[in-house]
Amino acid sequence: MLCPLSSAGCSLLELLMIREINSGDYRQLMELYLHLHETNIPDCETAAETWEHILADKNYHIVVAEEEGKLVSSCTVVIVPNLTRGPRPYARVENVVTHADYRGKGLATACLDRARETAVAAGCYNIALLTGSKLESTLKFYENAGYKQEKTGFIQWL
Repeated sequence: MLCPLSSAGCSLLELLMIREINSGDYRQLMELYLHLHETNIPDCETAAETWEHILADKNYHIVVAEEEGKLVSSCTVVIVPNLTRGPRPYARVENVVTHADYRGKGLATACLDRARETAVAAGCYNIALLTGSKLESTLKFYENAGYKQEKTGFIQWL
């Protein structure tokens, strides 16, 4: 979605483009991840193989909100092939982040909406995410975005 030609009369979301990443987005995406939990940006040579793998994987989608050429929000959705439920795949969301200067404007929700559209188009039977946050505002954000606390999650750090 992009507001044509002039910003007069356009809402903030109309000035944004919600899209999937492309090969030229590495640096900006990594800068955005500094607003998530990263403390530094891996150089392109160190991450090149992983970046190329992500770009080539038809089941790996990084959705971004772009305003005037700047990536300001993002989430990752991965479609996981599955032999149960039909068989139907499922989707997992990770790395939901919005630049601190752009929070509270519906950008992450727009990215999550696009992630959901991607999962629906792939025939997924569900889309799920985990959050490490215990903040009521974060939990409410995910509920308002359509997610429900229905299962118990466990994680083993490797």
